[in-house]
Order: sequence, then C-alpha cells, then structure tokens
Amino acid sequence: MSDVLVVEDEPAIAELLAMNLRHAGHEVRVVMDAESAVAAVDRVLPDLVLLDWMLPGRSGVALARQWRSDARTRELPIIMLTARTDESDRVNGLDAGADDYLVKPFSMSELMARMRAVLRRRAPEALEAAVEVGGLRLDPATRRVTRAVEGSVRDVKLGPTEFRLLHFLMAHPQRVHTRAQLLDKVWGDHVFIEERTVDVHVKRLREALAPVDCAALIETVRGAGYRMAQSVEAVAG
Repeated sequence: MSDVLVVEDEPAIAELLAMNLRHAGHEVRVVMDAESAVAAVDRVLPDLVLLDWMLPGRSGVALARQWRSDARTRELPIIMLTARTDESDRVNGLDAGADDYLVKPFSMSELMARMRAVLRRRAPEALEAAVEVGGLRLDPATRRVTRAVEGSVRDVKLGPTEFRLLHFLMAHPQRVHTRAQLLDKVWGDHVFIEERTVDVHVKRLREALAPVDCAALIETVRGAGYRMAQSVEAVAG
C-alpha cells in the first residue's frame, strides 16, 4: 500500500487517522507541525500527505504552496483536512496546491475513497509502458493485446474492463489480489459493484485469452483471489 504522512497537531485526531490507515495496510508517519513535516518529506518522499490547515507556526496552506514551488515535491499528492467550511477557504486550499479538501468531521471511508482517487490521478500506473508476460503483450498506447502463435502475431479482442483488468494483473505478475483489491484498482470508487462482478470479468478475460493459449495465465487462488502467472509453462508445470 502507500506511505502516508499525516500532518496534524491534534493528538487524538492524528492517532485516529494513523490507526485506521495502518489497519488499511498503509505505512504511516505522523508529525504535528510544519517544520517537522518539511523534515519528514526531505528525508523520504511519501506517496501522499494528509495536511491539516491549522498548524503551529505555519499554516498547511503555506506548506502546500512551498511544496508545489519545489521541483522534488511539485507532484506530491496532498489532501487538506480542515474545520473551515466556507467556499472561499476551500478555494484557497485548492489554489495553494491541494489535490483535494476534506472538511472535519469526516468519515474514514470517505477519506479512503478520496485518497484512492488522488493517488490514481497523480500516479497512473505506467499508462504508456507496454507489458509482456508469458509471450502475451499488452500495449496501452495502441490498446492492443497480442501473442505470437505458430509464427504469426495474433490479436486478442477485449472489452474495456477486461483490458484494464488484464493490464493491472500483467503489471503485477505473481502477486495475489483479492476481489476487493481488484475492484478498487480496476473499477475505482464504484462501491456498489459486488465482488462477484470480478469473477464474471475474469471468466470473460480467460475466454478471450483461450484462442492464444493464455487463459491459464489468470490463476485462481482459492480463498484469496487471482494472480497472473509468470508463464504458461509454469502453470502447466
């Protein structure tokens, strides 16, 4: 999961955020003022910052502006957390460089959804890099999936969802992904989609891969989820 820096000067809120984020599988660092936040980011660039507006010494808005002005931290994902509810405050926070703005009190489920959305926007997964597993090649730039069979290159016809699902699995070969994780990574924040929907699309994906002898690359891991095998030979073995 992600390395999250929590910048929050209220200990109870900081502890609650850290506990829930760690429970969700994130690595969490907590600091309580702007200078400590700067030092933490200087040491290790996090994947995302949860930044309180009101901080001792310097505001979160000023800190966000500082990070946006530096080449190293210009693309650092920032979600601002604040008790300020006025539209002008929201505009100021976003203009300062925050990717999103969440008003206290908020639910952890909403925060998690906002985090996922920001991380997807800020760090799309190797969108243009072609990937290849077991002779199967996926090129996001041309939207083509191909495999050489008996000396000729054959195309695999996939729907948009199957294409995204295959892309994600091929980008993480041999790693097991639960249905919930696949829903999050492939479908996004559509929380009303049932987990069994993943099974339907995996079945369609395997059917599409069968003509090029790659259906077995998509492995079912009982009680866990799905993974992409490294090669067809490994599956057969």
